[in-house]
Amino acid sequence: MVNPTNPLIVQSDKSVLLEVDNPLYENARDSLARFAELVKSPEYVHTYRVTPLSLWNAAAMGMSPNEVIASLEKFAKYPIPGNISREIVDYMSRYGMISLYKEGPDLLLLCEDEDLAEEIWRSKKVREYLIDRVDSTTMRVDPTKRGFVKTALIEIGHPVEDVAGYVEGEALYFELRETSLGSKPFHLRGYQKDAVAIFHAGGGVRGGSGVVVLPCGAGKTMVGMGAMENLQTSTLILCPNVVAVRQWITELLDKTTLTPEQVGEYTGDEKLIRPVTVATYQILTWRKSRDDKFKHFKIFEARNWGLIIYDEVHLLPAPVFRATAAIQATRRLGLTATLVREDGREEDVFSLIGPKRFDMPWKQLEDQGWIATAICYEIRLELPDDMRRKYALAEDRKKYRIAAENPRKLELIKKLVQYHKDDNVLVIGMYLDQLRIIAEEIDAPLITGKTPNAERQRLYNLFRSGEQKILVVSKVANFALDLPDANVAIQVSGTFGSRQEEAQRLGRILRPKTDGSFARFYSVVTRDTRDMDFAAKRQLFLTEQGYQYVIAAVEENVWEEPPETFFN
Repeated sequence: MVNPTNPLIVQSDKSVLLEVDNPLYENARDSLARFAELVKSPEYVHTYRVTPLSLWNAAAMGMSPNEVIASLEKFAKYPIPGNISREIVDYMSRYGMISLYKEGPDLLLLCEDEDLAEEIWRSKKVREYLIDRVDSTTMRVDPTKRGFVKTALIEIGHPVEDVAGYVEGEALYFELRETSLGSKPFHLRGYQKDAVAIFHAGGGVRGGSGVVVLPCGAGKTMVGMGAMENLQTSTLILCPNVVAVRQWITELLDKTTLTPEQVGEYTGDEKLIRPVTVATYQILTWRKSRDDKFKHFKIFEARNWGLIIYDEVHLLPAPVFRATAAIQATRRLGLTATLVREDGREEDVFSLIGPKRFDMPWKQLEDQGWIATAICYEIRLELPDDMRRKYALAEDRKKYRIAAENPRKLELIKKLVQYHKDDNVLVIGMYLDQLRIIAEEIDAPLITGKTPNAERQRLYNLFRSGEQKILVVSKVANFALDLPDANVAIQVSGTFGSRQEEAQRLGRILRPKTDGSFARFYSVVTRDTRDMDFAAKRQLFLTEQGYQYVIAAVEENVWEEPPETFFN
């Protein structure tokens, strides 16, 4: 049925066009986010794509093909092409057609019908992990290859529902406190309890592995602690850096009855294996040379772990995927703000950590007051005349750096810092030479990867206490940096349009503000250069999540306008 007032156009190539200037835009966007991926987001029409993986994640979260089709029909201007409905049913019906389960000591792969079983048996990619055929629809799998067979199957278009169960792990009894050691009331929020319950699934085989997607500032760590309390078992927590490790340890000791003797740090600085051990991805993937083994992988066998938590799972290094493939009998919880991986290995997360189990849109949390209302600005300025030839003649990759280090950005940063002199400001960038100049010009401390951890903590503490109002930070600020009072971020350069980086940087300022004020996120971009092209890529994430995105020229002084004027 034709309904020209609706915002969606569904096309036969599985792309979906969403009209932004439409009263139903937000409802349609939130509906699409459950089963489609945002591809591009210019001003007026956003493009989504329905993919097999996006549909399998939807199926794993309990959506049916009819629900997906009904959602498209509800918002579509024109009838949905016939092939789209058929493909949605086809792809989503594949989830559950193949399952892994245990029968006595055997790990068995069960196919829904004989034709599918024959296809799987004849696949060279899968065959090496199969021992023999039990009957016409069942195959025996090498138990040590549980993860590898799932990866091989998804590569040929067949997701596996893994209900083979888990080892219980070494018992560890503790509770979440009702009052933290810092004397603050503590309890899980409603959505955090929901995430824990869906992951745990009553302790049955249909729970125990998967990914929880929540924005920075929404308390993913608390979801991890809730899962730990439910399972009461020894836990290995993997994090992107040392700062994140120590934040986990601080939160565990503050909000649970675990004692310091029960919680160990496993990093380059210290290597303590205890009932709860918190380690970095870097230490796991360290080796003397490319030909050596990863000697710290022994941590996976150091105790009888009952749960492994992968913090910022979208950053999980490839070697850890391989290790994870070999420990599929251990419960696995991934925590992240975005499933987007810059290496395109989202299918590995699905197969080896588990499907998406729970998510909640940033805007929904913002509306409920759990994270701050944010407004995002892209402020464009020109490249100086004397740099234009250098830019034009440069190789593509060098073009971005020339544009990102545009010296005119410095004057704008000074104006923004002066305007926000009473706010708590983070200036974030990628290039250290540029950041050193900025730090010197605005008289602010610079934190880079080479800054000793003790000095980082000292500066972070000064920022938290309000003694230091501005910090200039490199990529170390992207992950697991807890500065709840930061309310302004100024981004001068980033990692070639990384959506995951945009999620983390915006997350730095999303903690709710005690005065209810807006959080402001500025991207300073050189017009008509690769800098602007990459900014458009990063904008995808912000648009996908529903943030107000304002594009303006530097001459407009848009930061002086009240943020309320940009909201409908």
